[in-house]
Amino acid sequence: MRIALCNEVLQPLPFEQQCKVAAALGYDGLEVAPFTLAEDPMQIGDAQAAQLRRVAEDHGLRIDGLHWLLVAPAGLSMVAGDAALRARTAGVMERLVELCAALGGSYLVHGSPKQRSVPAGATREQAWERARGCLRRAGERARGCGVTYCIEPLSPRETDMLNTVAEAVRMVEEIGIPAFKTMIDCSAAGQAEAEPVEALMARWMPTGHIAHVQVNDPNRRGPGQGAMRFGPILRTIARMQREGHYHGIVAVEPFDYVPDGPGSAARAIGYLRGVLEEVEHG
Repeated sequence: MRIALCNEVLQPLPFEQQCKVAAALGYDGLEVAPFTLAEDPMQIGDAQAAQLRRVAEDHGLRIDGLHWLLVAPAGLSMVAGDAALRARTAGVMERLVELCAALGGSYLVHGSPKQRSVPAGATREQAWERARGCLRRAGERARGCGVTYCIEPLSPRETDMLNTVAEAVRMVEEIGIPAFKTMIDCSAAGQAEAEPVEALMARWMPTGHIAHVQVNDPNRRGPGQGAMRFGPILRTIARMQREGHYHGIVAVEPFDYVPDGPGSAARAIGYLRGVLEEVEHG
């Protein structure tokens, strides 16, 4: 089971140093937040992306995918009433798909709660239709680039749009593009879903709609630093992989870094490797 680290955990280290630390800790790859690479990720050309890919590969890592997509440039929204702003946002999403492919990644995780929450003066249905239009464009570009674009269910504390896997699957089915899927974030699922994360995975992974998993605790710390038990979760992922229902990886994404970024990353990978040893050989 491949385990990647979300690279913002290692900020403000330069990217090459992030790769060095992640590799030394035992991660297989990085899941990159574009805003960590440039103040405006739209200024990253394919040549620079290829160089970043080589830096990761020189440290034995892969850039597995992208997340936190719409932090920069500022002012984006999938749900704004302004059609020109939505078109600009969709254009950014399409370029990030291209950037992901240039970096060697295979998936994008669309969280970005502020850029999808229902705006003042709009109904939830209006916001849903506007978001669907932008996400369809991203899914079409993902199909053309050979990557997968995932809409991320987030808890109601973060956004009022797309809070559960069931809602995300509805969006996936309405768009109907094979390269557009959803994913499971353990922290968000632990807050928003009525069933345990492992049961959620067992129910939805066989549908083929789940393309990625992020591991973190509902307390927003890394796995092993809260009450959520990851043994059943990793055991379910391993079973889904064996049965051919899940082909993605696992990415570590804490938000509250205890004792600090590198310490949080170290604790997470040690904990997960220990759990995996028990799952695979216990």
